[in-house]
Amino acid sequence: MENALEIRQETPADYRATENLVREAFWNVYRPGCLEHFVLHEFRNRPEFCPNLDLLLFRGETLIGQVMFVKNSLTLSDGDSLPILTMGPICIHPQHQRRGLGKFLLDHALKLAADTEAAGVFLEGNIAFYGQSGFVVASTLNIHYMNEPAEDPVPYFLCKILKYNKLYGIEGRYQVPEGYLVDEMKAEAFDRQFPPKQRLRLPGQLA
Repeated sequence: MENALEIRQETPADYRATENLVREAFWNVYRPGCLEHFVLHEFRNRPEFCPNLDLLLFRGETLIGQVMFVKNSLTLSDGDSLPILTMGPICIHPQHQRRGLGKFLLDHALKLAADTEAAGVFLEGNIAFYGQSGFVVASTLNIHYMNEPAEDPVPYFLCKILKYNKLYGIEGRYQVPEGYLVDEMKAEAFDRQFPPKQRLRLPGQLA
């Protein structure tokens, strides 16, 4: 069917179209311009990137959504580590948002993630959206965000449990994977490969 939805893995032939999609979806959302398309571009060449969880959503022949995952680990209070996944970016093209497609893509991706060795999926996001797919605030599981005090709930730091027997009863600390900490000058140089767009400082952006 012409308008049927399809989810499949990204291929090299999709790279620039996917980066354009991510750029359109995140432009001026969290900051003037965006970095997310550069994050995706850079992660593809990093060993922690998960090609099997690098997914695209199509409506017919039109690319409308994207999600990616990377391997990560929690540092546990006893000194051990626990394999996890960090997710993001995930996006739906602005013209197709607010139709349940983000949750459709997310739930499909989480089913695939459950077949990995990861104990859980972690991200920074809005619990109002991600809670619909089973995410909880990670601090409720005694999993703490980077260098934040253990008593700080960090309401945007979320976890989807994949292996209950591995995540319950532990205490751990999470670090953002290095690949998300990009060089902004390199990101700006990369962005100049795309059509010009106006960078705006808007209410609601991160400080």
